[in-house]
Formats: sequence, C-alpha cells, structure tokens
Amino acid sequence: MKPAHHFFSASKTALCLLPAVLLLAGCQTATIESRRAQRAAGYAALLPEQQQLVDKGQIKSGMTEDAVYIAWGPAWQILRGETDGKLTTTWIYRGTWWDEQTYWSYRTLYRDGRQFDVPYLDRASVPRDYVAAEVIFMDGIVRSWKMLPRPYL
Repeated sequence: MKPAHHFFSASKTALCLLPAVLLLAGCQTATIESRRAQRAAGYAALLPEQQQLVDKGQIKSGMTEDAVYIAWGPAWQILRGETDGKLTTTWIYRGTWWDEQTYWSYRTLYRDGRQFDVPYLDRASVPRDYVAAEVIFMDGIVRSWKMLPRPYL
C-alpha cells in the first residue's frame, strides 16, 4: 500500500504547483482586445452588428473565422471533414472543471522507536477537460455552432 502513498504525494506536489503555472499562463492569455488587434483587417471587414457581438464574446452563423477567433480565441483542436460533399472545418473549444477525489493515504507515525503507517482519508482536486463548444465552418463561414454542457461523472 505504500506505492499509493508515493503516487499521491507526487500528485499533491503537482497540485501545489498548479496554481503558479495557471497564474503564469494567465499572464499570457489573450483578450478580445488583443485578438482584435491581431486580426484588425478581419475585424474591420465585419458588419457593425457582428462587431458588436464579437466585442461581447458572442458568435453567430454567417460570421468569419476571424470573427470567431476574436470572440472566443484559438480553438483547442481543429478538425477537417466533409458534409454533403463540401469540406468543413470544425473548431473545438475545451472547458475545464475541478473534480474532487477522495482516497486513502498513509501517514507515518513514530512511537517508542517504532514506525507505524496510519491510514487516513485524503482528497485532491483534479482538473478535467471536456469539449465545451464546437463551431463548424464551410468556406471560412460559420454554418453552425453549439455549446456543450459539462459532463457529470
């Protein structure tokens, strides 16, 4: 049962470092404003109604890839396919939630020169990724999109 203790100790160490990594990654996270600057020509080509939606982080059918990129950022995955003989591009966006897990671990105690491993119930939060949204493009134009719920385990 000791190997589980070592596994969860390493997991705890990784979980302690995770907030620092996320904080550093957050410093590099692009905003709508920065993505709009990156794709200024694409933003300028949008209809005023579409610009207003993009500025709010919203999309709709008929928008360009630039509009979706500005509103939602880069896709987690990009898939190529075909529907009714036409090539499609699907942008997949991911979401993350924290799943709390409970497990038995062991604490080492020393008494009268002897060592005892005492079990105790511990818990850890583990990040879980899921597909949160998908946008389907034909010829660079949004044909459909949908938001997907977080799965419940």
